[in-house]
This record gives sequence, structure tokens and C-alpha cells, in this order.
Amino acid sequence: MQTRNKILDDISQLMTNAMGVAQGAKDEADTALKSMIDRWLADRDFVTREEFDAVRAMAQKAREENEALKARLDALEAAQK
Repeated sequence: MQTRNKILDDISQLMTNAMGVAQGAKDEADTALKSMIDRWLADRDFVTREEFDAVRAMAQKAREENEALKARLDALEAAQK
């Protein structure tokens, strides 16, 4: 009976070690995949959300200024006629 418990203890320890190795392999694969994705994104020169929002705000401001200048030009043209 004592040897049987020893065998079960050894199998249990082996399974525990195998799970630890599997978890380590999963963590390493996750890290490698994240690194690969980060490199791929960096190579594509994507802009950050902050940069996009800044350019969008600049475009909106330019559009508003153009509309104001157009209205001013229309008023000046109307006054000349």
C-alpha cells in the first residue's frame, strides 16, 4: 500500500510539473506573439489615437476658417455689385 501511494504521489508531482511547464510555454508564446504584433504595427507607421485626434481638430478648424473666409468674400463681392 505504501508503494502505491508513492506511485500516485510521483504521478501527481509529474502532472503538477507538466502544468507548470505548459503555463510557462503559454506565457512565452503570448510574449512572442505580442512582440511580433508590436513590430508589425511599428513597421506600418500607424498613427496613435492622439495624433489622429489632433489632425482631425486641425482639419475642422481649417474648414471653419475657410467657411468664414468664403462668407466674407461673398459679402465683399455683393458689396461691389
